Amino acid sequence: MPEQSPRDTAASQRDAVITGIGLVSCLGDGLAAHHAALNAPAGFTPVIDATSFPPYPVHPIVALEYERQIPKRQDQRQMEPWQRIGTYAAGQALDAAGIKGNPDLLARTHMIVAAGGGERDAAVDAAILSGLPKAENPAAFLNEHLLTDLRPTLFLAQLSNLLAGNISIVHGVVGSSRTFMGEEAAGIDAVRTAVARIGAGQGDLFLVGGSHNAQRPETPMHYAMGHTLLAGAFAPIRARQASGGGMALSSLGAFLVIESRAHAQARGAAIIARIAAVASDRCPRAPGQATANATRQLAAMPHDPAHTAILSGATGTAAATREELAFLDTIALPIRATATALGHSMEPSFIANIALAADAVARETLFAPLEPGEAAMATPLHHALVTGWGHWRGEGMALVTK
Repeated sequence: MPEQSPRDTAASQRDAVITGIGLVSCLGDGLAAHHAALNAPAGFTPVIDATSFPPYPVHPIVALEYERQIPKRQDQRQMEPWQRIGTYAAGQALDAAGIKGNPDLLARTHMIVAAGGGERDAAVDAAILSGLPKAENPAAFLNEHLLTDLRPTLFLAQLSNLLAGNISIVHGVVGSSRTFMGEEAAGIDAVRTAVARIGAGQGDLFLVGGSHNAQRPETPMHYAMGHTLLAGAFAPIRARQASGGGMALSSLGAFLVIESRAHAQARGAAIIARIAAVASDRCPRAPGQATANATRQLAAMPHDPAHTAILSGATGTAAATREELAFLDTIALPIRATATALGHSMEPSFIANIALAADAVARETLFAPLEPGEAAMATPLHHALVTGWGHWRGEGMALVTK
């Protein structure tokens, strides 16, 4: 009988593996559409809406047939766009993993969602802001209009955990549920928590993901006030640093089904890739602090340089992106700054990159460069380092392997 390798021991049965992926963005509906867009024979073409929120370009969500994952129109109507996008992507992931519609598996599926706040009623906000300076009693005016003008469901829809609630209602996921807030770091910690709980034997089956809607008026406004958006003509992540950088926000939904290797094997599920490690950290972003965090994270993620690439979630924001790309360039591996293609989606951005990494290592092929500064990869891809530095705080890294 051959000697067991460490990968065959009981410990390896607690490996966190990906068995289902749901991904919708400006590039298309599902993994196959993303693969086709990123590997187009004529080269990658960014999908940009430069007219809706001038001067800020955004990456718009592809037109989705929501009935495919949210069959009841009444369910669709009571959701805001970000919830519909997320519920749709979650259904995709459950479908791909072969657990959608299986009450026994869904009862044991734990959910971890990374979410922002709800969406505003822009017309009511505009009317209140216009009337407030003219009101004799501004406080009374504000109270009156908040009580009479806002629809009651808006207050419920503002709750970040409504995405998890809608996924539970529509898809029947009824295990434990957690919702993380905190922009990019929320998505990193959602994945990290699922992987840690699987490794500790605190669960075997997790649905992890999030969604973002950039196509609503207050979203560009919020980040424009922080001077973090790309203004004017679109440019790839690395190229835009010469003109001051900035984020091009995107509407996107990304969900993963992550389970223990033993659980996946027992039910005969196809394993797409393994999440070998996840790390997250934060700092005040004094010069070099984020680099120090990432250096420690990289040291904890052994990989074969000959068969490894980096999928960077660099946001485009000037200071953070310059430091992140400078750090990544020292590693001397092929890099893809995926926000050139997907835009930056805040909470689900890290999760979307893990989805792309899993698909790439499963195919053993890194997709083509997204801009001239990125190198091609001639060797088969077996490992992908996924990085995510928040535009303001939070540094994360994951190692995705075959």
